[in-house]
Amino acid sequence: MMDLQTFSNKQTALQKQAFTEVSKGKLLVIAGPCVVEGEKELFEVADRVIGICRELGLPIIFKASYRKANRSRMDSFTGIGDAEALALLGKVREKYGVKVITDVHTAAEASMAAEFVDVLQIPAFLCRQTDLLVAAAKTGCTVNIKKGQFLSAESMIHAVQKVRDAGNDDVWVTERGTTFGYEDLVVDMRGIPVMRSFAPTVMDLTHSLQRPNQTSGVTGGTPHFIESLGRAAVAAGVDAVFIETHPRPSEALSDGANMLHLDNFAGLLKTLSKIHEVVRS
Repeated sequence: MMDLQTFSNKQTALQKQAFTEVSKGKLLVIAGPCVVEGEKELFEVADRVIGICRELGLPIIFKASYRKANRSRMDSFTGIGDAEALALLGKVREKYGVKVITDVHTAAEASMAAEFVDVLQIPAFLCRQTDLLVAAAKTGCTVNIKKGQFLSAESMIHAVQKVRDAGNDDVWVTERGTTFGYEDLVVDMRGIPVMRSFAPTVMDLTHSLQRPNQTSGVTGGTPHFIESLGRAAVAAGVDAVFIETHPRPSEALSDGANMLHLDNFAGLLKTLSKIHEVVRS
């Protein structure tokens, strides 16, 4: 089995350069709504999060899922249609001149989504799916792999290596909590330096605060801990933060219980960027 030190030595200059070109040495922000709910809602969020990041001088990748494949109940909202949602993400990229990230769930979806976005995200429950990882890698897009709630930070070496073995060195990993009992997640901050030793590392501040597997079939959350978790993760050296945000979380069609209210977005980033400056100095 490849150890961390051996793997770390295999990092390429290309991968480090690719991330630096995106982040410009600052705290990278990945933000947007959980899912594309419609054109009006999507551009309402895009206009504000992109505008705020530009005012603060922070690099941003706009995020929204074109479809939600992992739902607890059959009547949960999954999307407005793949073609329409992807086209809207493409419009965001064109209008604002920003990079865009979205999830893909099967190998066949990778090339389809890659026409409209810059970063393909592998959902946590699918992080071991070899065909999916290889297909995403072969698009040439950046690949962001979310750490499975059932995996250790060290074990993400193998998911990252699959992408690199497929010919793509531009791969990141995202911490999003570890299953704790049946209805909770915890974040082990030791995992951040571990994963940073072999790939740029993102902290998902909102999904990490989910309360999954509720008897209602609707995931709960503890969004009042977002700032505390963000402070800890940035202090631990994370390269980027992932934030799902919405102007009306109680009306969001997916994951509203753990989202950051859009009105709190600017204040949170001001705090986290200051911590990042201190850590990196």
